[in-house]
Amino acid sequence: MKLKTLPIGQSSFERIIKENKIYVDKTRLLYNLITEGEFYFLSRPRRFGKSLLVSTLKNIFFGNRELFKNLWIDSSDYTWEKHPVILIDFNEIISETPDKLKNGLCRTLDKIASEYGIELKDKEFKYKFESLITSLADKTGSSVVVLIDEYDKPIITHLGLGKERLEIAKQNREILKSLFGTLKGESVIRNLKFVLLTGVSKFSKAGVFSELNNLSDITMNPQYTELLGITKDELTNYFSSYIKRLSDEFSITEDSIVEKILDYYNGYRFSEKNLKVINPYSLLSLFDTRSFKNYWFESGTPTFLVELIKERDFYVPNGEKLFVREGIFSSYELDNLAPESLLFQTGYLTIKDYDIETGEYTLSYPNKEVKTSFLDVLYHNLVHSQDRENKFLRLGKYLRDGDVEGFIETAKGIFAGIAYSVGS
Repeated sequence: MKLKTLPIGQSSFERIIKENKIYVDKTRLLYNLITEGEFYFLSRPRRFGKSLLVSTLKNIFFGNRELFKNLWIDSSDYTWEKHPVILIDFNEIISETPDKLKNGLCRTLDKIASEYGIELKDKEFKYKFESLITSLADKTGSSVVVLIDEYDKPIITHLGLGKERLEIAKQNREILKSLFGTLKGESVIRNLKFVLLTGVSKFSKAGVFSELNNLSDITMNPQYTELLGITKDELTNYFSSYIKRLSDEFSITEDSIVEKILDYYNGYRFSEKNLKVINPYSLLSLFDTRSFKNYWFESGTPTFLVELIKERDFYVPNGEKLFVREGIFSSYELDNLAPESLLFQTGYLTIKDYDIETGEYTLSYPNKEVKTSFLDVLYHNLVHSQDRENKFLRLGKYLRDGDVEGFIETAKGIFAGIAYSVGS
């Protein structure tokens, strides 16, 4: 998708794309998605371009072919038939309470209806949604596209903040379950062309999606591993000018820059297929600032994860090499959150290896950015010491200087400051 030409919003991720005039053509994968199925679900960690994917699909279904000139889909047999699109972005809907979530949904649906010259007379959000879909199909004579972005935000926003907020999360979950269940109704489903839901987490089918069991979950589908994120080949093929600029900036070879980028930001693997992708937000931030920093991690502090690790007594060193079965990837229940599942779904752990014989997955940190930042946050939350920052920094200096004795003594001091109950 030629990102520099798409009408995009003002999120920091999209701003970086627009200002750097960066493009990567992934329209072949979008073509496959559109022509091979109808109902999809995709989860990816934050800042992986889910909203940009939704925006791109919206333009394809609007028939805006001019935006895709010279791209793969432009020369394909795609018909560019125009369809009405319902886009619900939960980033823009207030969900502090169940009532506010219901009101936000009603306002969003009314606004979309108004844009198409339709008035929704129903009061309840569920019936508004059903009426909007059938009315759009009747008015335009075309089947309807439904794109739902960050579906789980009304739930995960309340996690890790006490019992009262957990109850709000549960009530919001029931509202979403009712909303998504509308898409399975007989009067609705015959008027639908395409449905995509995106989010960070993948709640079990007994949870949010129990009323919508016809979704094709492509989260770990090998065919769509590279739908979001940048592969090594795409890095060298599409970003050569930016690599050269960094090479000149750091006075090292372009090959060395590529290796440094891969070390810092690559490593995310989302299926059995051994293909890794680079975090796009961090990569584009690097090109924007020309400085290797922990951009993705710093854009959101995992406070809830830290509290969950402490609460569940999760043994942190397991993060280096964690062996799990496939069931862990969909084990996401509000009343029994598993740290391993949450760490994978939120991007702090990723697939490092898969044993086809045993069906066992090996999880670990995806790259240097995530590992160093996450361990740093854990250290600062687990160690109660005014001198913890100096001790932590001194470890690196002792290693660089070859001062083994100094390293050991400082390490002892760090471990002594960790509460006995943590990681025991």
